[in-house]
Amino acid sequence: MKPSELPAEAKHIYVLDTNVLMHDPTAIFRFAEHDIYLPMVVLEELDQHKKGLSEQARNVRQVSRFLDELLGGATKAQIDQGIVIQPAIASIDPQAKASGRLFFQTRNLIGKLPEGLPGHGADNSILTQTLALQNEAAAVRVTLVSKDINLRIKAAIVGVHAEDYYSDRTIEDVDLLHVGSHALPADFWEKNGAELRSGTENGRTWYELQGPQTEHWHCNEFVHEESPQGIEAIVRQVQDGKARLELVNDYRAERSGVWGITARNREQNFALNLLLDPEIELVTILGQAGTGKTLLALAAGLSQTLDSNRFTEIIMTRVTIPLGEDIGFLPGTEEEKMEPWMGALMDNLEVLTQGSGGGSNWGRAATSDLLRNRIKIRSLNFMRGRTFLNRYIIIDEAQNLTPKQMKALVTRVGPGTKLVCLGNIAQIDTPYLTETTCGITYVVNRFRGWPHSGHITLVRGERSRLADRAAEIL
Repeated sequence: MKPSELPAEAKHIYVLDTNVLMHDPTAIFRFAEHDIYLPMVVLEELDQHKKGLSEQARNVRQVSRFLDELLGGATKAQIDQGIVIQPAIASIDPQAKASGRLFFQTRNLIGKLPEGLPGHGADNSILTQTLALQNEAAAVRVTLVSKDINLRIKAAIVGVHAEDYYSDRTIEDVDLLHVGSHALPADFWEKNGAELRSGTENGRTWYELQGPQTEHWHCNEFVHEESPQGIEAIVRQVQDGKARLELVNDYRAERSGVWGITARNREQNFALNLLLDPEIELVTILGQAGTGKTLLALAAGLSQTLDSNRFTEIIMTRVTIPLGEDIGFLPGTEEEKMEPWMGALMDNLEVLTQGSGGGSNWGRAATSDLLRNRIKIRSLNFMRGRTFLNRYIIIDEAQNLTPKQMKALVTRVGPGTKLVCLGNIAQIDTPYLTETTCGITYVVNRFRGWPHSGHITLVRGERSRLADRAAEIL
């Protein structure tokens, strides 16, 4: 029986490419009851990438430690029979449920690639071993797992079943990623308002209701009616089939602006409600270029840092991945090295200080100096091990972070600190990351429904007519 003819529940052998382990060191524990096979060339490539301070080098070293702990003094005969993963997994990853075996390439399997496939690189060596393994283990489905699209294409051409690595995805399709708000149907109150209660608390109007549609709501999601006089509210609690709504503040009027910035559309108003809410510690904002993510986050941060003194300072950071060719070494301190990457910060500060200082150049310069003293630019490279107290942290371009990097940053947050993650999943520059596997998608899905986090997707561009049109058609 050919592997392609096996039933879906049949046991598999997964051949892992090097880039899978470099991307996720715990990948060997993510294949449930199935077996894993590591070609010798994969170990050689791991050895070549173990040196350095990059994220990939750290991952490679972690993989080596995992493999060393799994081997645990095993004999040659035990290695040939395959290392049982389950007994050794508890101390490494308690949440993993792997029960298969880990096989290393202990002998040279005889396989041959088609004559039309030139070269003898590592990819071709992995393909050769996978083909040979597929011929030897005809009763088992053999699958090559790789983040390299070209290798998967070559595998399909030579008759090897290949897949991307899916275990780091929290969502199958980016279209399923929740946007943080939804419109109420026209008959909502008729179907869900039978036991409606309302009141006022701390100057905020609330509604408590129960119905079939409220069961699918999550904390800190927004609901609204499409009519001009319709309500705009945030879901504060969902418990025992009952939902509690609270009307949001309206930041679209000039008198209620935040540091001179007013919301220009409904989603921006929702974003400001999240950014200014003292009970919400994590805010994620997605949106295409020009929707106002950075401007809103900065305005809310300055308001809470300089006006209400809730935070001691604003910390802004981002991944330093160039759009084009790298410009090379940058001299100076950490802040000076990061400044070229923070053009978005400078542009938005210019907008926020336009109306400051009474219109004089001196006044604007003084305001700009004050803001620079309260806004610190930090590199992600030096975040590990730190604890931030009473800070307002903005992570820009968070779509370029891996889930592991995002976890390292979120766990840096101490008491009194608010973390704001901004991103556009349509503009990912990090190799091997996609819309479904990037760090901000990971955080949006994992924190959904937590009472102290909120998410909103901005849909309308407000930068300029040209920028909006470009985002639509280019």
